[in-house]
Amino acid sequence: MVRSKAPAKKQQKKGIDFKKIKRKLGRKLPPPKNATNTEIKSKAIILPEQSVAAEKSGLATSKKGLTLKELLPQTSHHNAKVRKDALYGIKDLFKNHPEELQSHKYAIIQKLRERISDDDKLVRDVFYQLFDIDIFPLCKEDNQGLMVSLLMPYIFSAMAHSAIDVRLMAFKFFHLVVEFYPPTFSLDAEKILENYKDIIQKNHFYVEDKSKLKVALSGLSHCLSVLPCDESDTKSQKKGPSQNETLLTYEQDATKDCVRYAHVYQRLKEVVAVLINCFQDFIPLIHAPRGFDAHSFDCIQHILRSIGYAIKFSIRRHKQRQTAWRPASEEVTLMILDQDIASMLLKKLLGSFPLDPENNLYGKGDDKYFKLNSVLTEIFLEVSEWSHLPTDLSNRYLEFIENTLLGKITRSIRLRKDIHEKTLLALLPFLPKLILRVDRDWRDNLLEAFTITFSDCKPESKLKLACISTVRDMIIPNGDILYPNASDPTVHYYQVAWVNKLPSLLNQLGNEHPVSTQVVLQLLLDLGRVGCLNASPTCEDDIRNFFSLCQGEGDVPGGPFASLPREAQELALCFLYYFTTDKFSSPMMKAIVSCCLYPQLEPAVLYRIVEILHTAYRAGYIQITDHFSFLITLIARFKVVPEKLQSSIECNERETYCGTFKEVTKLVCSCLSEMGDSSLVLQIVEKVLLEQIVLKPALDNGCAILRMICVLDSTPTTLSERSVTTLSEFLPGYMINIVNCIPEDKENSYLYIQTCLYYLVPCYFLFNRSSKLTEQVLIRMRSMISENTKALESVQDRESGRNSLNMIQCIISVILLMHNDVKVRKIISSFKPEIDLILQNVITLQSSRSTSLTVEGKHMMKIAGERLRIASKSLLA
Repeated sequence: MVRSKAPAKKQQKKGIDFKKIKRKLGRKLPPPKNATNTEIKSKAIILPEQSVAAEKSGLATSKKGLTLKELLPQTSHHNAKVRKDALYGIKDLFKNHPEELQSHKYAIIQKLRERISDDDKLVRDVFYQLFDIDIFPLCKEDNQGLMVSLLMPYIFSAMAHSAIDVRLMAFKFFHLVVEFYPPTFSLDAEKILENYKDIIQKNHFYVEDKSKLKVALSGLSHCLSVLPCDESDTKSQKKGPSQNETLLTYEQDATKDCVRYAHVYQRLKEVVAVLINCFQDFIPLIHAPRGFDAHSFDCIQHILRSIGYAIKFSIRRHKQRQTAWRPASEEVTLMILDQDIASMLLKKLLGSFPLDPENNLYGKGDDKYFKLNSVLTEIFLEVSEWSHLPTDLSNRYLEFIENTLLGKITRSIRLRKDIHEKTLLALLPFLPKLILRVDRDWRDNLLEAFTITFSDCKPESKLKLACISTVRDMIIPNGDILYPNASDPTVHYYQVAWVNKLPSLLNQLGNEHPVSTQVVLQLLLDLGRVGCLNASPTCEDDIRNFFSLCQGEGDVPGGPFASLPREAQELALCFLYYFTTDKFSSPMMKAIVSCCLYPQLEPAVLYRIVEILHTAYRAGYIQITDHFSFLITLIARFKVVPEKLQSSIECNERETYCGTFKEVTKLVCSCLSEMGDSSLVLQIVEKVLLEQIVLKPALDNGCAILRMICVLDSTPTTLSERSVTTLSEFLPGYMINIVNCIPEDKENSYLYIQTCLYYLVPCYFLFNRSSKLTEQVLIRMRSMISENTKALESVQDRESGRNSLNMIQCIISVILLMHNDVKVRKIISSFKPEIDLILQNVITLQSSRSTSLTVEGKHMMKIAGERLRIASKSLLA
């Protein structure tokens, strides 16, 4: 028997404390079961108009959305970057909202001025740019004095800062302040000069970085340039009345000016000494074979400029304080106020001339030496005026001046024209006094060199104006310059040469450079007033061309004179009076009358020309025949309405031209009445006037000629029988032309009658003075009516008929106008038979069966005949 297996025992399960959970790589672990959830959920609470953007709506902000109120505090932040960004933000704010600066400028300056002494260079640079580009330009018209007073304490504080870079920024910023507000320097000149002297004395940075020294020297040079060191400043102020300033005001200002700068002398003396020593430190660089760099050149130039300004200022102050002339040897001491400084100036500065190495002006880069030598020469010219310098030293400077005038240095070193011209502009003002001090040889050389410069420079250039000013000083005596040797043949030769160039210069300038032309005219006028206007015959040709460029008969273009400003034209006319004191030739008179006939000439100028010429005639400068010719030509050829404008001219413009000619006629008649006995004058001009009458001039010109005759004629007439006959042939056509050219205005008949009366009055005067003339005129008009009546009866052409009818109507209108004048009515009453014959011709024409006379024409003749019949009856009364 198989034994059965015993049942297997069940395996008991063991207890597990921690179940191991397999996690996949990269999966986030779940939070523990007992973790506390700290998440808080809430709904947003929205409050209207609580955002920052809404608070700034309507306010000016920068690109970053900051207002001025937010930016200003940030300029004092401890972080330099924040301060710099705040300044940039303010700069951006002013660019887009300039009104912010105008509204808060003083508060802005009070806050920003702290940055002058900022420790960070970038912050100082942005601060400088902010004032240079934005604040000062925008506040240029405001009260700058108050702005400067807010800045100056901080500027002075920065000038004494321990860091050299901060000090230099202070000087640079002060230079900017003076550029925008020059009086700043005069307010604290003594303290400012002391600071400049102190920083220049500390020359430890000369070799390290000359650009730093350049900052201080350029500022000093500019500050000294604003000192009143030019006498022209005084002269310009002394012209107070023309600028609505009294002379007393000027004198008070001058006194204040003296007191203001009285304390500057001691500091200025110390500054000059420091500058001379500073210049000596650069001597090794100047004489080095390789020359010097740009920064060194700028430093030297600023040093010399500053010394020059200081000397000019001292000379001006010395002139004001001087009560008596002292020996020349004492003047340098008086000028610089210290003998030691005068010696330094002579030995260490002026004695180093010329500065170019080995006295050689040939080579690359020598224009720098030329510029420096030019400034040294200016200082020499200032000092030499007050002191006798050694001959050998003076000769070196004189040679430089002569070569500069001749342009030799320019050609040798290929100097730019603008640099050469700038140097000449600085040297020329000294030339008149310099020529008086040098010996004869140097005088002749300098006169020749100046004449070449005067001839070669361009007419419109500043150099030409400077030469003209120099010519004035070397010819016209004044308080400072008196040429005792003006009678010397050499001096006289050059003076005549300069004067003879002036008229041609007027034509070269033309009307395109009115300022320069006015300067030349003023000099010519002044020369004429002092009797120094001895012009050559060729000058008259230039003067004629200046007034008129007329080349042929009938062509009357105006010269440069006609297009100049009124002030320049007045100078030209006044000069003309002196120029022609013995040279008012017939060609000159022809040129002037051509100028008067120029259509674009202003009426006031035309009247002034007539006045000037009549004044010259009364002074005996114009022959009586030439003056008559001028007056008659002006009246006979004047175009009341220029031909080019006749078709397009408006009524009011026509009246303007007529008004001008009426004034000219009145002026000419006044001149004729002042030229002597009227009967004698009439005998001289009678033939010429009647010759113009024969040419049948235009209505206005004919009226003017008749008025000239009436002014000279008397009662009874003194005209010859031939003249009466000529007038009797002219007057009927002239009077008919009046009625024909002046349209009848039925709405304003008074104006029509007054207009006709202006043209008829000369005829009435002549009728009153000569009954024979009246009779011949009426006979001539009766004859004209008869001729036209026959023409109407025989001519079949309607156009010719209308012309004849119009002629008859015009004659009747003339007779009626004469009848309407009470005085003329009495005159023509003696000649009633002639008027009756005219009336009979009109009545005959009314019954004519001519085909050329229309029904309308017959009706018009009936009305005219009736009016004439009534007028004829009234003559019996």
